[in-house]
Amino acid sequence: MAGGARTPGQSVASKVLAILGAFESGPTAQSLTDIAARSGLPLSTVHRLVRELEEWGALNRDPDGDYRVGMRLWELGQHAGRQVRERARPILQDLFGLTQETAHLAIRSGPDVLFVERIYSSKRVPRAARVGGRLPLHVSAVGKVLLAHEDEWFRETYLLRGLEAMTRSTRVDAAALRAELDRITRQGYSITNQEARVGSCSVAVPVFHREGRVGAGLGLVVAAAQAGSLTRYLPALRAAAKEIERVTAPFPLSTILSTMRGGSTSGAGARSESAFH
Repeated sequence: MAGGARTPGQSVASKVLAILGAFESGPTAQSLTDIAARSGLPLSTVHRLVRELEEWGALNRDPDGDYRVGMRLWELGQHAGRQVRERARPILQDLFGLTQETAHLAIRSGPDVLFVERIYSSKRVPRAARVGGRLPLHVSAVGKVLLAHEDEWFRETYLLRGLEAMTRSTRVDAAALRAELDRITRQGYSITNQEARVGSCSVAVPVFHREGRVGAGLGLVVAAAQAGSLTRYLPALRAAAKEIERVTAPFPLSTILSTMRGGSTSGAGARSESAFH
C-alpha cells in the first residue's frame, strides 16, 4: 500500500481530500482519531497531514486538541463561482428591495440543493439552511424547480430514493411528487408551503443559461401566512432570473456552477437549520 494508506495506490492529494472530506458531514470539531475513522486513513498519516494543513491554515486546532476547518480554507472557498455570485448579487439586492422578502440563488449538488447566495430580510421567518448549506431537492421551491428540469433518468432515480420528510407537510409520495414536478415544468415555477420548515413557504423560478438548460433556481422565502399570495411575486422573480441570465451570458453558467457542484453526492456544505430555505 502506497504511503501506508488503506487504499492501495492512494495519492497524497487524495489523502488530503479525504481528511478535508471528514468535515463535510461530521462534527464541526474533530480529534485526530475521529478524522482517521472518517477518512479511512491510518492515524499516523492523518497526524502528519493534519499538521501540514494546520500550518497552511486549512485547519485550526482548538485548545482541547480538536481540529476545525480553518479560515484560510473558508476564504479560498469564497472564490468558487465568484463570477456568478458577484454578478447575481446586485440583482438579488434589487429583488429584495422590491419584495422586502428573503431572496436566494441555489444550484443542484448531487441529490441536494446548494444555496450559493442570498439577501435576507429582517422579518422573523423560520429558516432551514444557510449560504453554503444544503437541503434535499424535494423540500424547497428552488430544489423542486431544479429537480423538475433535470433529465428524466435523474428525476426517476431520485424518486426511487427514500424521500426525507422534514415536516409533516413535506411531500414524500413518489407518484404525487412526480405529478408536481411535471406541473412545475409546465407552469415555470414552484411553490412550497411549510415543507422544509414549519412557519415558512417559498416560491422559485428557474434560471437558464445559454445552452438552454437550467443552471440555478431563484427564490423567495416568506411567512407561511402569505402562502396564498406567493404568485404575486412571479413577475419580479422572472424579471430577475432573466437579468441573471443576461449578465452571466459571457460565460456558460453550467461551467461556472460545475466547479461548485463537485462530484460528491454527500455534499460539501452541511445541511443546516440556522438560515433560510
